[in-house]
Amino acid sequence: MASALPPSEQRLRRVFVVEDESMIADLIGFMLEDMGCEVAAVAGDLGEAMALAEGVEADAALLDVNLAGREVFPVAERLARRGVPLVFSTGYGARGLPPEWSGRPVLSKPFQQEDLAEALASVA
Repeated sequence: MASALPPSEQRLRRVFVVEDESMIADLIGFMLEDMGCEVAAVAGDLGEAMALAEGVEADAALLDVNLAGREVFPVAERLARRGVPLVFSTGYGARGLPPEWSGRPVLSKPFQQEDLAEALASVA
């Protein structure tokens, strides 16, 4: 069953996805579309994510914490400066975040569509 964003969160329509596993990125894209959102852009590595973070038109970002052994936090800093709401995803759960990011929503991998919808709603 689809978990669309409630009307109060409909402003989170475009999501920037940073995920280094292409199959997971595709699955997240399908989840977002099923929820009534669209993928603003997808980045699979830190360099691409850094470049896109400067100008991507996104209402929120879903950031994989570990990008092929490199941490995503420089991307998070750029997006946060621009006021883009952030959700992190990691296999380590909330303990995978450094203290300066500890207040942000975290999706523990693997996650379900309902978890993604809830996390996005929390940053609306």
